[in-house]
Amino acid sequence: MQRKTLRTDARALVESCAGWNSRLAARRISQFLDGELRETGLSGAQLGLMAQIASAGDDTLGALVRSTGLEQSTLSRNLRTLEGQGLIEIAVVESDLRRRAVWLTETGARRLEAAIPLWRKAQTKLARRLSLDLPRRLAGLAGALG
Repeated sequence: MQRKTLRTDARALVESCAGWNSRLAARRISQFLDGELRETGLSGAQLGLMAQIASAGDDTLGALVRSTGLEQSTLSRNLRTLEGQGLIEIAVVESDLRRRAVWLTETGARRLEAAIPLWRKAQTKLARRLSLDLPRRLAGLAGALG
């Protein structure tokens, strides 16, 4: 029987912690996608955020916070980067000056359109290494936590 030590407890944590391992998997998948999408000038996270904006039925920042699962400050920082590149526009909603809406600019829509074929190729490569259904299922199941 192995004696419990900080090292063995820490190893058990690293091997079995859902939070740690899901973050590790997400980082590795993100690094892979970032490499595959490098020529688009967008990271995988930026591409996903732009796709979320393009596909949203509700263009308010509040809806975007809910659909992305990002904290308001993180989302705002990411949106400022895209806005600075001229890919999105953020404006006050005329009917409610407390709310802001976000949408792709024409440049952003063209950049997203051009990036999607490279994203598809990256997804195909990724599918050879892992089940693409797994991250989606995990995200759906984890949605019940919060």
